[in-house]
Amino acid sequence: MTLRGVVRPPGDKSISHRALLLGALARGPSEITGILAGEDVKSTARVLRQLGADISPVREGSRVTVRPPSRLTRPASQLYCGNSGTTTRLLMGILAGQRFAARLTGDASLRRRPMRRVTEPLRAMGAHIEEEAGDALPLVIRGGKLHAFDYTSPVASAQVKSALLLAAFTGNVRLRLTEPHRSRDHTERLFVHLGLNLRERNGVIVFEPPDRPTACPPFSLAVPGDASSAAFLVAAALLAQAGELLIENVGVNPTRTGFLVVLERMGARVERLNLRDAGGEPVADLLVRPAARLSATEVTAAEIPALVDEVPILAVLASRAGGGGETVFHDVGELRVKESDRLELVAANLRAVGVEAEARGNDLHVRGTERAPRGRVETARDHRLAMAFAVLGTLPAADVRLSERKSVAISYPGFFKDLKTMNDGRRGTRGG
Repeated sequence: MTLRGVVRPPGDKSISHRALLLGALARGPSEITGILAGEDVKSTARVLRQLGADISPVREGSRVTVRPPSRLTRPASQLYCGNSGTTTRLLMGILAGQRFAARLTGDASLRRRPMRRVTEPLRAMGAHIEEEAGDALPLVIRGGKLHAFDYTSPVASAQVKSALLLAAFTGNVRLRLTEPHRSRDHTERLFVHLGLNLRERNGVIVFEPPDRPTACPPFSLAVPGDASSAAFLVAAALLAQAGELLIENVGVNPTRTGFLVVLERMGARVERLNLRDAGGEPVADLLVRPAARLSATEVTAAEIPALVDEVPILAVLASRAGGGGETVFHDVGELRVKESDRLELVAANLRAVGVEAEARGNDLHVRGTERAPRGRVETARDHRLAMAFAVLGTLPAADVRLSERKSVAISYPGFFKDLKTMNDGRRGTRGG
């Protein structure tokens, strides 16, 4: 593949969710540009409309207006969160501080994902939650009178942290929170950007409510490009034979760019140009040139929170490490409870295309090879698996057959179009 041109990834999924949620809690209309028009974000907009918010259609390139109700209202039917864990878990934080009950459910994949990591601390804050299927959806949450809460999270999870911050905000109570490693901090940045009383010192996050309950101020926000989506474009550029690629308007929040640190250790060079601030988030353009040679590396447990969604594409790049070196990703058990069992499927799919790979406990081992990848990949309708192995299929003589391609609409609807426009037209990936 020969690189050419400029590409702009879609809006950041994490920030898009949070902007809609806080817009629905504001005291006046808010406007959001650059929002991701993926299925997960549409799920958030849909359930907020059920709670009384007036939200204009979420479309690619559109300006989305969120007109909040004077108070969120009890939904007439259950809240269907689709495939979106972020929608579900952050919404539970908001619902914990309301005066009504709501039933949450999702698709078959979401109904398999663990929820007690959020429901247990919310219960400890005073929310009433009724499980129908154990540690999973569906469940009913009844807002209670919340109280001040000190919490040490056993996992580094932005969803857990954000759910508790939103509960503290809607319940007008103090929250003090610590986590074992720093996870993505978009919620904290938005709180600070909007003038909500949040501070962080020495890894301790503290939210102090105002003396009188108040709504979030209305806002205008430009959502930067999604770093996780950009990672697939970066990887495709590194595997190319010649040229260069400029990836514009990428959010480079340090809690999201751990993959760039790992790539630098592997021998890649990605330049950050035109660094700027947008709504409290650092943004840059990324200039990527093909890597002459990638080296194996070791990714520590402490690094995982800042790159957990990029493990599939990093594993694909590790499979091309020269000299047959082994890359190890430590403590990536969290991948087992994503849209699929990503840990096992990344290893199995790499083996299916001729790569030595194995999940050992919660670690992932990948050995590099120079053989062209050839075989069928099972995506399990997981968008990040589909995109990662599509990138692998851009190699010369590759024949990577995807079980499906439609899942990319969850986070990057235009992915295959962008992948095609950045290369010279040769295709090594097929799928239904």
